[in-house]
Amino acid sequence: MSTETTPVIPLPLGAARAVTAVGALATAASAFLAWTWTADFPGDLTVTGYPGGLQWLTLTAGLLTLLLALASYGVPGLRWTSPSGSDNGLLYAAFGGAAVTWFTLIAIATDLGGLANLEPGGWIAGLASLLALIGALGLPVDRHPKGTSWGLRLAKSDRPLPKARQLPSSVEVLLIVAAFAVGLFAITFGIDTEYGELFAGYLILAGFVVASLTKSGLLPRLRALTIKHRPVATGAAFAAAAGFPFTQTSDQYTSVAANILIFATVALGLNIVVGLAGLLDLGYVAFLGVGAYAAALVSGSPASPIHVQFPFWAAMLTGAAASMVFGVLIGAPTLRLRGDYLAIVTLGFGEIFRITMNNLNGTTGPKITNGSNGIPRIPDLEILGFNLGQKHTIAGVELGRFSNYYLLMLLVTAFVVLVFARVGSSRIGRAWVAIREDETAAEAMGINGFRLKLLAFALGACLAGLAGTVQAHVSYTVTPDQYTFAEALPPNSAFLLAAVILGGMGTISGPLVGATLLFLVPKKLEFLSNYQLLAFGITLIILMRVRPEGMIANRRAKLEFHEADIPAQTSPPSETALTKAGA
Repeated sequence: MSTETTPVIPLPLGAARAVTAVGALATAASAFLAWTWTADFPGDLTVTGYPGGLQWLTLTAGLLTLLLALASYGVPGLRWTSPSGSDNGLLYAAFGGAAVTWFTLIAIATDLGGLANLEPGGWIAGLASLLALIGALGLPVDRHPKGTSWGLRLAKSDRPLPKARQLPSSVEVLLIVAAFAVGLFAITFGIDTEYGELFAGYLILAGFVVASLTKSGLLPRLRALTIKHRPVATGAAFAAAAGFPFTQTSDQYTSVAANILIFATVALGLNIVVGLAGLLDLGYVAFLGVGAYAAALVSGSPASPIHVQFPFWAAMLTGAAASMVFGVLIGAPTLRLRGDYLAIVTLGFGEIFRITMNNLNGTTGPKITNGSNGIPRIPDLEILGFNLGQKHTIAGVELGRFSNYYLLMLLVTAFVVLVFARVGSSRIGRAWVAIREDETAAEAMGINGFRLKLLAFALGACLAGLAGTVQAHVSYTVTPDQYTFAEALPPNSAFLLAAVILGGMGTISGPLVGATLLFLVPKKLEFLSNYQLLAFGITLIILMRVRPEGMIANRRAKLEFHEADIPAQTSPPSETALTKAGA
């Protein structure tokens, strides 16, 4: 399928490339100049000769733009940075440099009270980033035609990548390891950001960098390598995640990471219900609460009416089993409903659970959960004599309490990912997808819709309960107000559903990415005070507008048919054309 290659700003090709390269170099160099005269702005941007704070983001964007600009010139040795041969990646990189630079300048003016607080270095950075963007807009940009046969469009990339040069397996493995090491550094930087302005700039740059590397073909090429060496990629991903606590000097950020894994694990369980089976569950956080309360009751807490302390494995099985039983009990009478009716029923179940936990206080009901006070003083887990509440030294690095729970949750998340992957590719998983697409047609083909939907509900609830058992010990206390629809901070039902949809329904990595983003954004944007939820909502709108299929699109959906673009008098595309377009 052909694409248009027209520049947004009419410039001679050579001049556009030169302007882009010069602007990118000047943008990177401006990070070594002072941008403001006072250290009152966080990050201390008053130093000349060394970047600080948000200047590191501008430096990164400038170097990436310069690298892609040199690759577009055909500089030997840099062709690998743009396998697609398209200038789309360069355009996104230039946009990212301009966006993060001008965000910093506006933040300085806002915090310090006017543009007069900018030093010449700040003005140089702003003008240089705009120069690089103008040059990039003068390059030919690949765009889909507005109307093609039956509105057929590629879902992921603008053009197929040329065949890659065959590399030795050892080199490919090293590239995979290096890529995950860079990913670990990037994620660590985002979690470790000390103030809201830096995190907001990080989000802006990260979005443009991912788009740039995708359009340039570098990320698709790397993804092909990970598929080719799947065991190595899986091991590298796990090793990179396990290495996170060893990069921290305190538990301040490992506590955030541990809670992200809890949130992500629950989102993966919900992805079975929503992403695979297509069941809209608005009360899913209640299953997390069932697992947490079940584990708290048998944890040995002095506030628990059950004076018994189960070992670690028994407590986890108790939480998972209790959630699964509740999943079956709730699903059996309600799963014959569809669509909005099922969503309303599950929303009611979530509220019933929270109200019931409040009423089991010994006054309005039996004394089991202590009502709104919850079950406090839950002791730390002890596994094979290893107390997770105490500090331990591993490989010369002292790991605190949250680091220990982070590593435990990493194992739980790996188990949930394994379950999701195996079930999703099985006959049951394919039956769930059939029910999601058209339940009536699936039942006509012999699929027992009710039984399989009940199985999805039970399995999703079981995985949520598994995460709930760890959450109870991480937070020390289990209270009803932790498990609401939308009132509290994540995890709650609304945030969990948003994580699945935003990350990408039916995928493994999608809910992980979505949960990480949705947990970090509200926490890091606390500096916005009353405007926090407004900024969060705007972020969601932008992300869903730019990526309606989710941040990680489902590979099963290769093509999109846009009925609005279908010409009035056209014939259906041939099977050969469809095959070529989806290749």
